[in-house]
Amino acid sequence: MGRISNFFSKTKPQWKRNLQVLWFGNFMVGIGFSMITPFMSLYIDELGNFSKTQLNLWSGLIFSSTFLVMAFISPIWGRIADRRGRKVMLLRAALGMAIVISLSAFVQNVYQLLLLRTLQGVFSGFISNANTLIATTTPKEESGRALGTLTTGNVSGALIGPMLGGAIAQIYGYRIPFMITGVVLFIAFLLSLFFVHEKFTPVEKKDQISARELFGGLKNKKVIFGMFITTMIIQASNNSINPILSLYVRQLLGGGDNVAFISGIVAAIPGIATVVAAPRFGALGDKIGTQKIILAGLLLAFLVYLPQGFVTNVYQLMLLRFVVGISDAALLPQVQTLIAKNSPHESTGRIFGYNQSFQAIGNVTGPLLGSGISSAFGYGAVFLSTSALELTNFIIATKTTKKDD
Repeated sequence: MGRISNFFSKTKPQWKRNLQVLWFGNFMVGIGFSMITPFMSLYIDELGNFSKTQLNLWSGLIFSSTFLVMAFISPIWGRIADRRGRKVMLLRAALGMAIVISLSAFVQNVYQLLLLRTLQGVFSGFISNANTLIATTTPKEESGRALGTLTTGNVSGALIGPMLGGAIAQIYGYRIPFMITGVVLFIAFLLSLFFVHEKFTPVEKKDQISARELFGGLKNKKVIFGMFITTMIIQASNNSINPILSLYVRQLLGGGDNVAFISGIVAAIPGIATVVAAPRFGALGDKIGTQKIILAGLLLAFLVYLPQGFVTNVYQLMLLRFVVGISDAALLPQVQTLIAKNSPHESTGRIFGYNQSFQAIGNVTGPLLGSGISSAFGYGAVFLSTSALELTNFIIATKTTKKDD
Protein backbone atom coordinates (compact mmCIF):
# COMPACT_ATOMS: atom_id res chain seq x y z
CA MET A 1 0.00 0.00 0.00
CA GLY A 2 2.88 2.34 0.75
CA ARG A 3 4.20 2.01 -2.77
CA ILE A 4 0.75 2.63 -4.26
CA SER A 5 0.20 5.77 -2.16
CA ASN A 6 3.67 7.00 -3.12
CA PHE A 7 2.89 6.36 -6.76
CA PHE A 8 -0.16 8.64 -6.64
CA SER A 9 1.44 11.05 -4.16
CA LYS A 10 -0.02 14.56 -4.35
CA THR A 11 3.37 16.03 -3.56
CA LYS A 12 4.41 15.37 -7.15
CA PRO A 13 3.55 17.92 -9.84
CA GLN A 14 0.20 17.22 -11.48
CA TRP A 15 1.76 16.57 -14.87
CA LYS A 16 3.95 13.83 -13.39
CA ARG A 17 0.96 12.16 -11.74
CA ASN A 18 -1.00 12.34 -15.00
CA LEU A 19 1.99 10.90 -16.83
CA GLN A 20 2.12 7.92 -14.47
CA VAL A 21 -1.61 7.22 -14.73
CA LEU A 22 -1.73 7.66 -18.50
CA TRP A 23 1.31 5.42 -18.82
CA PHE A 24 -0.82 2.68 -17.28
CA GLY A 25 -3.76 3.68 -19.47
CA ASN A 26 -1.61 3.47 -22.59
CA PHE A 27 -0.26 0.17 -21.32
CA MET A 28 -3.80 -1.22 -21.10
CA VAL A 29 -4.71 0.10 -24.54
CA GLY A 30 -1.45 -1.27 -25.98
CA ILE A 31 -2.25 -4.72 -24.64
CA GLY A 32 -5.82 -4.53 -25.92
CA PHE A 33 -5.09 -3.52 -29.48
CA SER A 34 -2.05 -5.71 -29.98
CA MET A 35 -3.78 -8.84 -28.67
CA ILE A 36 -5.89 -9.12 -31.80
CA THR A 37 -3.52 -7.77 -34.47
CA PRO A 38 -1.34 -10.89 -34.99
CA PHE A 39 -4.21 -13.24 -35.85
CA MET A 40 -6.74 -10.83 -37.41
CA SER A 41 -6.08 -12.25 -40.88
CA LEU A 42 -6.47 -15.79 -39.52
CA TYR A 43 -9.75 -14.76 -37.85
CA ILE A 44 -10.99 -13.34 -41.15
CA ASP A 45 -10.03 -16.61 -42.84
CA GLU A 46 -12.42 -18.45 -40.49
CA LEU A 47 -15.34 -16.19 -41.39
CA GLY A 48 -15.61 -17.38 -44.99
CA ASN A 49 -14.19 -19.52 -47.77
CA PHE A 50 -11.67 -17.13 -49.33
CA SER A 51 -8.97 -17.50 -51.95
CA LYS A 52 -5.50 -16.17 -51.11
CA THR A 53 -6.17 -12.98 -53.07
CA GLN A 54 -9.56 -12.46 -51.44
CA LEU A 55 -8.08 -13.05 -47.98
CA ASN A 56 -5.31 -10.52 -48.58
CA LEU A 57 -7.78 -7.90 -49.82
CA TRP A 58 -10.27 -8.45 -46.99
CA SER A 59 -7.44 -8.25 -44.47
CA GLY A 60 -6.28 -4.93 -45.92
CA LEU A 61 -9.82 -3.53 -46.00
CA ILE A 62 -10.69 -4.55 -42.43
CA PHE A 63 -7.38 -3.26 -41.08
CA SER A 64 -7.90 0.03 -42.93
CA SER A 65 -11.57 0.69 -42.20
CA THR A 66 -10.97 1.88 -38.63
CA PHE A 67 -8.40 4.40 -39.74
CA LEU A 68 -10.41 5.65 -42.70
CA VAL A 69 -13.07 6.90 -40.28
CA MET A 70 -10.38 8.28 -37.95
CA ALA A 71 -8.97 10.39 -40.77
CA PHE A 72 -12.22 12.33 -41.03
CA ILE A 73 -13.33 12.42 -37.41
CA SER A 74 -10.04 13.19 -35.61
CA PRO A 75 -10.04 16.96 -36.38
CA ILE A 76 -13.61 17.12 -35.04
CA TRP A 77 -12.60 15.40 -31.79
CA GLY A 78 -9.55 17.67 -31.60
CA ARG A 79 -11.75 20.76 -31.88
CA ILE A 80 -14.06 19.41 -29.15
CA ALA A 81 -11.03 18.59 -26.98
CA ASP A 82 -9.92 22.23 -27.10
CA ARG A 83 -13.43 23.25 -25.97
CA ARG A 84 -14.29 20.53 -23.45
CA GLY A 85 -10.93 19.19 -22.30
CA ARG A 86 -8.77 16.17 -23.09
CA LYS A 87 -9.95 14.01 -20.19
CA VAL A 88 -13.48 13.70 -21.54
CA MET A 89 -11.97 12.55 -24.85
CA LEU A 90 -10.01 9.86 -23.02
CA LEU A 91 -13.22 8.60 -21.41
CA ARG A 92 -15.15 8.67 -24.69
CA ALA A 93 -12.45 6.72 -26.51
CA ALA A 94 -11.83 4.06 -23.86
CA LEU A 95 -15.48 3.24 -23.17
CA GLY A 96 -16.58 3.34 -26.80
CA MET A 97 -13.78 1.05 -27.97
CA ALA A 98 -14.35 -1.34 -25.06
CA ILE A 99 -17.93 -1.91 -26.23
CA VAL A 100 -17.23 -2.12 -29.97
CA ILE A 101 -14.24 -4.46 -29.73
CA SER A 102 -16.07 -6.77 -27.32
CA LEU A 103 -18.87 -7.11 -29.87
CA SER A 104 -16.29 -8.17 -32.50
CA ALA A 105 -16.05 -11.52 -30.69
CA PHE A 106 -19.59 -12.37 -31.81
CA VAL A 107 -19.49 -11.60 -35.56
CA GLN A 108 -20.65 -14.26 -37.99
CA ASN A 109 -19.24 -12.87 -41.25
CA VAL A 110 -16.70 -10.37 -42.57
CA TYR A 111 -19.35 -7.73 -43.22
CA GLN A 112 -20.25 -7.56 -39.52
CA LEU A 113 -16.55 -7.37 -38.62
CA LEU A 114 -16.03 -4.59 -41.17
CA LEU A 115 -18.95 -2.64 -39.66
CA LEU A 116 -17.55 -2.90 -36.13
CA ARG A 117 -14.05 -1.98 -37.26
CA THR A 118 -15.56 1.10 -38.88
CA LEU A 119 -17.37 2.02 -35.64
CA GLN A 120 -14.10 1.53 -33.79
CA GLY A 121 -12.72 4.42 -35.79
CA VAL A 122 -15.46 6.69 -34.43
CA PHE A 123 -14.46 5.98 -30.83
CA SER A 124 -10.70 5.84 -31.29
CA GLY A 125 -8.18 8.36 -30.00
CA PHE A 126 -7.19 7.36 -26.46
CA ILE A 127 -3.45 7.40 -27.10
CA SER A 128 -3.49 10.61 -29.15
CA ASN A 129 -5.51 12.42 -26.47
CA ALA A 130 -3.17 11.12 -23.78
CA ASN A 131 -0.31 12.58 -25.81
CA THR A 132 -2.15 15.88 -26.15
CA LEU A 133 -2.90 16.10 -22.43
CA ILE A 134 0.72 15.43 -21.51
CA ALA A 135 2.04 17.77 -24.22
CA THR A 136 -0.11 20.65 -22.97
CA THR A 137 0.58 20.19 -19.25
CA THR A 138 4.30 19.33 -19.29
CA PRO A 139 7.02 22.02 -19.23
CA LYS A 140 8.44 22.44 -22.73
CA GLU A 141 11.95 21.47 -21.60
CA GLU A 142 10.60 18.14 -20.30
CA SER A 143 8.24 17.34 -23.18
CA GLY A 144 10.61 15.09 -25.13
CA ARG A 145 11.35 12.85 -22.16
CA ALA A 146 7.68 12.86 -21.04
CA LEU A 147 6.26 11.90 -24.43
CA GLY A 148 8.99 9.31 -24.90
CA THR A 149 8.13 7.80 -21.52
CA LEU A 150 4.40 7.85 -22.33
CA THR A 151 5.11 5.97 -25.55
CA THR A 152 6.75 3.15 -23.60
CA GLY A 153 3.41 2.49 -21.91
CA ASN A 154 1.70 1.76 -25.19
CA VAL A 155 4.70 -0.12 -26.53
CA SER A 156 5.08 -2.20 -23.35
CA GLY A 157 1.45 -3.23 -23.69
CA ALA A 158 1.98 -3.93 -27.37
CA LEU A 159 4.95 -6.09 -26.39
CA ILE A 160 2.90 -8.30 -24.07
CA GLY A 161 -0.34 -8.22 -26.04
CA PRO A 162 0.63 -10.19 -29.17
CA MET A 163 2.21 -13.02 -27.19
CA LEU A 164 -0.73 -13.12 -24.78
CA GLY A 165 -3.30 -12.85 -27.55
CA GLY A 166 -1.52 -15.43 -29.68
CA ALA A 167 -1.35 -17.90 -26.80
CA ILE A 168 -5.02 -17.39 -25.88
CA ALA A 169 -6.09 -17.67 -29.53
CA GLN A 170 -4.04 -20.85 -29.89
CA ILE A 171 -5.76 -22.47 -26.89
CA TYR A 172 -9.28 -20.99 -26.82
CA GLY A 173 -9.83 -19.68 -30.34
CA TYR A 174 -9.78 -16.27 -31.96
CA ARG A 175 -12.91 -14.83 -30.34
CA ILE A 176 -11.84 -14.82 -26.68
CA PRO A 177 -9.08 -12.18 -27.10
CA PHE A 178 -11.68 -9.69 -28.36
CA MET A 179 -13.64 -10.10 -25.14
CA ILE A 180 -10.49 -9.71 -23.04
CA THR A 181 -9.57 -6.59 -25.01
CA GLY A 182 -12.95 -5.08 -24.12
CA VAL A 183 -12.27 -5.68 -20.41
CA VAL A 184 -8.76 -4.21 -20.66
CA LEU A 185 -10.05 -1.05 -22.36
CA PHE A 186 -12.70 -0.68 -19.67
CA ILE A 187 -9.89 -0.72 -17.09
CA ALA A 188 -8.25 2.13 -19.04
CA PHE A 189 -11.57 3.99 -18.82
CA LEU A 190 -11.70 3.57 -15.03
CA LEU A 191 -8.07 4.69 -14.60
CA SER A 192 -8.76 7.85 -16.58
CA LEU A 193 -12.03 8.54 -14.79
CA PHE A 194 -10.69 8.38 -11.25
CA PHE A 195 -7.00 9.28 -11.46
CA VAL A 196 -6.45 11.72 -14.35
CA HIS A 197 -6.95 15.37 -13.40
CA GLU A 198 -6.90 18.26 -15.81
CA LYS A 199 -7.02 21.96 -15.00
CA PHE A 200 -8.63 23.03 -18.21
CA THR A 201 -9.71 26.47 -19.35
CA PRO A 202 -12.23 25.89 -22.13
CA VAL A 203 -12.13 27.85 -25.34
CA GLU A 204 -15.63 29.02 -26.22
CA LYS A 205 -16.90 27.95 -29.61
CA LYS A 206 -17.27 31.57 -30.72
CA ASP A 207 -13.64 32.24 -29.75
CA GLN A 208 -12.14 29.37 -31.73
CA ILE A 209 -10.35 30.57 -34.81
CA SER A 210 -10.79 28.89 -38.18
CA ALA A 211 -8.37 26.27 -39.48
CA ARG A 212 -7.03 28.81 -42.00
CA GLU A 213 -6.37 31.34 -39.24
CA LEU A 214 -4.85 28.66 -37.03
CA PHE A 215 -2.31 27.45 -39.56
CA GLY A 216 -1.75 30.92 -40.96
CA GLY A 217 -0.65 32.11 -37.54
CA LEU A 218 1.85 29.33 -36.87
CA LYS A 219 5.45 30.50 -36.56
CA ASN A 220 6.91 27.24 -37.88
CA LYS A 221 4.15 25.97 -40.17
CA LYS A 222 6.71 24.29 -42.43
CA VAL A 223 7.80 22.10 -39.53
CA ILE A 224 4.20 21.29 -38.51
CA PHE A 225 3.08 20.33 -42.03
CA GLY A 226 6.32 18.43 -42.57
CA MET A 227 5.63 16.39 -39.44
CA PHE A 228 2.07 15.70 -40.63
CA ILE A 229 3.48 14.14 -43.82
CA THR A 230 6.19 12.32 -41.88
CA THR A 231 3.58 10.87 -39.52
CA MET A 232 1.48 9.66 -42.44
CA ILE A 233 4.38 7.89 -44.13
CA ILE A 234 5.63 6.36 -40.85
CA GLN A 235 2.22 4.84 -40.25
CA ALA A 236 1.82 3.70 -43.86
CA SER A 237 5.20 1.99 -43.62
CA ASN A 238 4.56 0.27 -40.28
CA ASN A 239 1.03 -0.81 -41.13
CA SER A 240 1.77 -2.11 -44.61
CA ILE A 241 3.19 -5.15 -42.81
CA ASN A 242 0.25 -5.84 -40.49
CA PRO A 243 -2.17 -7.57 -42.92
CA ILE A 244 0.46 -10.02 -44.13
CA LEU A 245 2.60 -10.56 -41.02
CA SER A 246 0.86 -13.71 -39.76
CA LEU A 247 0.53 -15.00 -43.34
CA TYR A 248 4.26 -14.34 -43.95
CA VAL A 249 5.13 -16.17 -40.73
CA ARG A 250 2.93 -19.09 -41.82
CA GLN A 251 4.81 -19.19 -45.13
CA LEU A 252 8.22 -19.13 -43.40
CA LEU A 253 7.15 -21.90 -41.02
CA GLY A 254 5.65 -23.99 -43.80
CA GLY A 255 2.35 -24.17 -41.89
CA GLY A 256 1.96 -25.80 -38.50
CA ASP A 257 -0.28 -25.52 -35.46
CA ASN A 258 1.54 -22.73 -33.65
CA VAL A 259 1.37 -20.00 -36.30
CA ALA A 260 -0.78 -17.66 -34.15
CA PHE A 261 1.60 -17.90 -31.20
CA ILE A 262 4.76 -17.39 -33.29
CA SER A 263 3.08 -14.49 -35.11
CA GLY A 264 2.42 -12.92 -31.73
CA ILE A 265 6.09 -13.18 -30.81
CA VAL A 266 7.19 -11.67 -34.13
CA ALA A 267 4.72 -8.81 -33.70
CA ALA A 268 5.93 -8.18 -30.14
CA ILE A 269 9.67 -8.21 -30.83
CA PRO A 270 9.97 -4.52 -31.90
CA GLY A 271 8.42 -3.41 -28.62
CA ILE A 272 11.36 -4.72 -26.61
CA ALA A 273 13.74 -2.31 -28.29
CA THR A 274 11.25 0.57 -28.30
CA VAL A 275 10.57 0.33 -24.55
CA VAL A 276 14.26 0.67 -23.80
CA ALA A 277 15.12 3.29 -26.40
CA ALA A 278 12.14 5.71 -26.51
CA PRO A 279 12.75 7.62 -23.23
CA ARG A 280 16.47 7.80 -23.99
CA PHE A 281 15.85 9.17 -27.47
CA GLY A 282 13.38 11.67 -25.98
CA ALA A 283 15.92 12.95 -23.47
CA LEU A 284 18.65 13.02 -26.12
CA GLY A 285 16.37 14.94 -28.46
CA ASP A 286 15.77 17.56 -25.76
CA LYS A 287 19.55 18.07 -25.66
CA ILE A 288 20.75 17.79 -29.26
CA GLY A 289 17.59 18.49 -31.24
CA THR A 290 14.53 16.35 -31.95
CA GLN A 291 15.03 16.70 -35.71
CA LYS A 292 18.32 14.80 -35.60
CA ILE A 293 16.71 11.86 -33.78
CA ILE A 294 13.88 11.69 -36.33
CA LEU A 295 16.24 11.68 -39.33
CA ALA A 296 18.44 8.98 -37.77
CA GLY A 297 15.34 6.86 -37.11
CA LEU A 298 14.11 7.18 -40.69
CA LEU A 299 17.50 6.25 -42.10
CA LEU A 300 17.69 3.18 -39.86
CA ALA A 301 14.15 2.17 -40.87
CA PHE A 302 15.09 2.33 -44.56
CA LEU A 303 18.07 0.07 -43.94
CA VAL A 304 16.29 -2.50 -41.76
CA TYR A 305 13.10 -3.04 -43.79
CA LEU A 306 15.03 -3.90 -46.94
CA PRO A 307 16.47 -7.29 -45.84
CA GLN A 308 13.19 -8.45 -44.27
CA GLY A 309 11.93 -9.32 -47.74
CA PHE A 310 14.77 -11.83 -48.19
CA VAL A 311 14.72 -13.77 -44.89
CA THR A 312 14.63 -17.56 -45.12
CA ASN A 313 13.44 -18.34 -41.59
CA VAL A 314 11.44 -16.78 -38.80
CA TYR A 315 14.50 -16.22 -36.57
CA GLN A 316 16.07 -13.85 -39.09
CA LEU A 317 12.77 -11.99 -39.24
CA MET A 318 12.69 -11.68 -35.44
CA LEU A 319 16.19 -10.19 -35.36
CA LEU A 320 15.36 -7.58 -37.97
CA ARG A 321 12.06 -6.76 -36.27
CA PHE A 322 14.02 -5.98 -33.10
CA VAL A 323 15.99 -3.35 -35.01
CA VAL A 324 12.69 -1.98 -36.35
CA GLY A 325 11.78 -1.33 -32.72
CA ILE A 326 14.85 0.87 -32.31
CA SER A 327 13.85 2.96 -35.33
CA ASP A 328 10.26 3.19 -34.04
CA ALA A 329 11.54 4.65 -30.76
CA ALA A 330 13.16 7.48 -32.71
CA LEU A 331 10.12 8.32 -34.82
CA LEU A 332 6.53 8.93 -33.67
CA PRO A 333 7.36 10.05 -30.09
CA GLN A 334 9.86 12.54 -31.47
CA VAL A 335 7.48 13.72 -34.19
CA GLN A 336 4.87 14.44 -31.53
CA THR A 337 7.47 16.24 -29.44
CA LEU A 338 8.45 18.46 -32.36
CA ILE A 339 4.78 19.26 -33.02
CA ALA A 340 4.18 20.06 -29.34
CA LYS A 341 7.17 22.39 -29.20
CA ASN A 342 5.93 24.31 -32.24
CA SER A 343 2.20 24.50 -31.36
CA PRO A 344 0.36 27.27 -29.48
CA HIS A 345 -1.04 25.93 -26.21
CA GLU A 346 -4.65 26.95 -26.88
CA SER A 347 -4.76 25.02 -30.18
CA THR A 348 -2.63 21.99 -29.39
CA GLY A 349 -5.66 19.68 -29.33
CA ARG A 350 -6.69 20.70 -32.83
CA ILE A 351 -3.18 20.38 -34.20
CA PHE A 352 -2.78 16.95 -32.65
CA GLY A 353 -6.20 16.09 -34.08
CA TYR A 354 -5.01 17.00 -37.57
CA ASN A 355 -1.84 15.01 -36.98
CA GLN A 356 -3.97 12.02 -35.99
CA SER A 357 -5.86 12.43 -39.27
CA PHE A 358 -2.61 12.14 -41.19
CA GLN A 359 -1.69 9.21 -38.97
CA ALA A 360 -5.02 7.60 -39.83
CA ILE A 361 -4.51 8.20 -43.55
CA GLY A 362 -1.21 6.34 -43.23
CA ASN A 363 -2.98 3.58 -41.34
CA VAL A 364 -5.50 3.32 -44.18
CA THR A 365 -3.07 3.36 -47.09
CA GLY A 366 -0.50 1.10 -45.41
CA PRO A 367 -2.62 -2.07 -45.09
CA LEU A 368 -4.17 -1.53 -48.53
CA LEU A 369 -0.70 -1.06 -50.02
CA GLY A 370 0.62 -4.14 -48.24
CA SER A 371 -2.28 -6.38 -49.21
CA GLY A 372 -2.26 -5.13 -52.80
CA ILE A 373 1.48 -5.59 -53.29
CA SER A 374 1.48 -9.01 -51.60
CA SER A 375 -1.36 -10.17 -53.86
CA ALA A 376 0.52 -9.10 -56.98
CA PHE A 377 4.16 -9.77 -56.09
CA GLY A 378 4.30 -11.85 -52.91
CA TYR A 379 4.95 -11.08 -49.26
CA GLY A 380 8.64 -10.20 -49.65
CA ALA A 381 7.81 -7.32 -51.99
CA VAL A 382 5.89 -5.57 -49.19
CA PHE A 383 9.10 -5.06 -47.22
CA LEU A 384 10.90 -3.68 -50.28
CA SER A 385 8.15 -1.12 -50.90
CA THR A 386 8.16 -0.19 -47.21
CA SER A 387 11.89 0.45 -47.36
CA ALA A 388 11.35 2.76 -50.33
CA LEU A 389 8.68 4.64 -48.36
CA GLU A 390 11.08 5.16 -45.45
CA LEU A 391 13.74 6.58 -47.79
CA THR A 392 11.18 8.97 -49.29
CA ASN A 393 10.19 10.02 -45.78
CA PHE A 394 13.82 10.70 -44.87
CA ILE A 395 14.18 13.04 -47.85
CA ILE A 396 10.94 14.88 -47.03
CA ALA A 397 11.77 15.25 -43.31
CA THR A 398 15.25 16.55 -44.15
CA LYS A 399 13.77 19.33 -46.28
CA THR A 400 10.94 20.33 -43.93
CA THR A 401 12.83 20.38 -40.64
CA LYS A 402 15.92 22.34 -41.54
CA LYS A 403 15.12 24.75 -38.71
CA ASP A 404 15.66 22.72 -35.53
CA ASP A 405 13.35 22.95 -32.53
